[in-house]
Amino acid sequence: MTDQVVDTDASVLVEEGRFLGRTRELKDLCADIGRAGLDTLSGRKAPRARVLLIAGRPGSGRTALAEELVRQVADRYEDGVLRARLSEPDGTPVPVERVARELLTALEVPVPPGADEDEVAQVLREALAERRMLMLLDDAADAGQVDALLPEAPQCLVVAVSGGPLTGISDVRPCTLGGLDTKSAVELLSRHTGSVRITVDPRAAEGLVEECQAQPAALRLAGGWLAARPKAAVADLAKHLHAEGDDAATPLARVFRLAYTSLPAPAARILRLLSLAPAGLVDPHTASALAGCSVSGARTTLDDFVALGLLHAVDSPLPQYEVPACLHPMLKALAESQDRPAEIQLARARMLERTVRLLQSCRAITETDSPQAREKLLGMPRSLRFPNPRAAAEWLRLRRPALLASARLVVADGELDTLARRLLSQLVRAMVAHWGTQAAAADLYGVHGLVLDVAERRGLHRERAAALLNLADLDARTGRTTEALVRYRTALDAGRRANDPYATARAMESVGGAHLELGDYDRAADWFGRALAQRLAREERADAARLYGRIATAHTYAGRYGEALRSWRAAIAGYRKEGDVAAQARALSELARVQEYAGRPEESLRTCQEAVEWARRAEDVRLQAALHLRTADTLEHLGDPVAAALHRSTAERMLGEELQEGDTPEILSEQDANACEIRSASAED
Repeated sequence: MTDQVVDTDASVLVEEGRFLGRTRELKDLCADIGRAGLDTLSGRKAPRARVLLIAGRPGSGRTALAEELVRQVADRYEDGVLRARLSEPDGTPVPVERVARELLTALEVPVPPGADEDEVAQVLREALAERRMLMLLDDAADAGQVDALLPEAPQCLVVAVSGGPLTGISDVRPCTLGGLDTKSAVELLSRHTGSVRITVDPRAAEGLVEECQAQPAALRLAGGWLAARPKAAVADLAKHLHAEGDDAATPLARVFRLAYTSLPAPAARILRLLSLAPAGLVDPHTASALAGCSVSGARTTLDDFVALGLLHAVDSPLPQYEVPACLHPMLKALAESQDRPAEIQLARARMLERTVRLLQSCRAITETDSPQAREKLLGMPRSLRFPNPRAAAEWLRLRRPALLASARLVVADGELDTLARRLLSQLVRAMVAHWGTQAAAADLYGVHGLVLDVAERRGLHRERAAALLNLADLDARTGRTTEALVRYRTALDAGRRANDPYATARAMESVGGAHLELGDYDRAADWFGRALAQRLAREERADAARLYGRIATAHTYAGRYGEALRSWRAAIAGYRKEGDVAAQARALSELARVQEYAGRPEESLRTCQEAVEWARRAEDVRLQAALHLRTADTLEHLGDPVAAALHRSTAERMLGEELQEGDTPEILSEQDANACEIRSASAED
């Protein structure tokens, strides 16, 4: 069985390898898995997965119980476990579309970039239909989120964690949590304080448990406070909490207040600034940038917070930490009350600047052939450099949730748009450098959408055009050609307003490509012609030659072979002037194809033979083989099977077993040139 994992706040109440308490709840939950549902009792087959709900306040150990349940029953689900968190640390619900994408990524199921919520959810349901899986949906904000993600597969099980009931989902089995039993609560306390202080004064320990209402998060903080003060008695802490006397405050809030006020001022400042960490995920660089201290000092402080129960360490190859969701609102309130808005904004800007520089380093380590990249990399502080490309790729993979969250937050903030533009630019480049455009397409679609938001807000027409082109390219690659056409036209308007000839020409050519895909060959040829006129006016001969080829393709599809032949000859002449031997060979091959369509087999044969010679000069073995196959087809049409067999055997000898008889590789790709990159006004980019 494999364990499929999506980012979650699953910081379980499992210490020293053993789960504490909740025996009755676990027994009831396990029994509910096999218990007959309402559909079964009424004689109908269950249409969807069974849903178990674990409800409780933040800090009650609800996620810990869910994780322990998953651990105990995971072996019943041979296709693995999926995890997802449905709320941000501040309580904002995560869009269903984003959660579904993360789950599909964990399942290694491709999903079209830009697909809407219903489409992505349907792909997820289809992916789970034939699987037997266990899903843990943590911190659900409402029933709608869970309902949209439910597998239509009764063999699957969903464990949902929420603060209240999931009204609207049928046959949910709820388990509502209170505090731990006294014995388990005292044992949890002793794991932090040591057994001696508990043994010498068991009544004081029970009194402290009562003050904390046996809530695991409060007990963990209390244990951390005592562990940091070996000479303090358990009774002393109980008295401190009792003296607080704030009946409106929860036990967790009272213990947290005591723990926070006990910190040195620098550490307290770092702690409250951690509320700015994207997705609640912190690493030493994030803490260092927020506080303006060294990376090593930040890591030491973060480790101290873990010992105090104020942070959770994430099981990761890199040092990463998580701000407990139950503490996030209190940290945010402290930051807003004790730090001036300008200080908070400065801390956020430092964090984003550090992220930009790390992304620059992450990308630069892959550019081993570029002296400029190497020089720039060596000019960075040692703490920002990666030892090798593999380490950079691993950092990018592990920090991906935080990086994407950081991009969303800075764009939503709207006050740091210059930094936002640099962050988005470097994030795109790093993803493409390490994963490639195709593999990163889903993430890139979201990032380009954020670029578009900033560009429209700031009236940056050039960047707006670039973002629209990028989004339209992704739409076109996933079959949404009509949507892509609308975006290409909008990008053309933006490029003209920015007086950007590159974006304008790219947009016109892309509009033509979209019309070609939609079967409107006249408009396709017209738009390719407009793009060609601009390329010729700017003396961009290589692009002009390529556009002659695209015009010829449109004419060929429309059956206008005479115009197609003229355009291919113009393309060949352009490639010859540019000295592009390989492109000339491919264009000759396409010319031969059109000649054959036009009923001129003798001309097609001569053109094929010429193309073979140019392909040989270009040392393109695959193209040579394809041309030999085309020559063989033409010879067969001309009634010379012996010569055709000779050419076919030559092609097979060139490619060996890679090429089966009768296969003809595609010679000329209709794919557009590289996507329009995001450009920033910053010289650093």
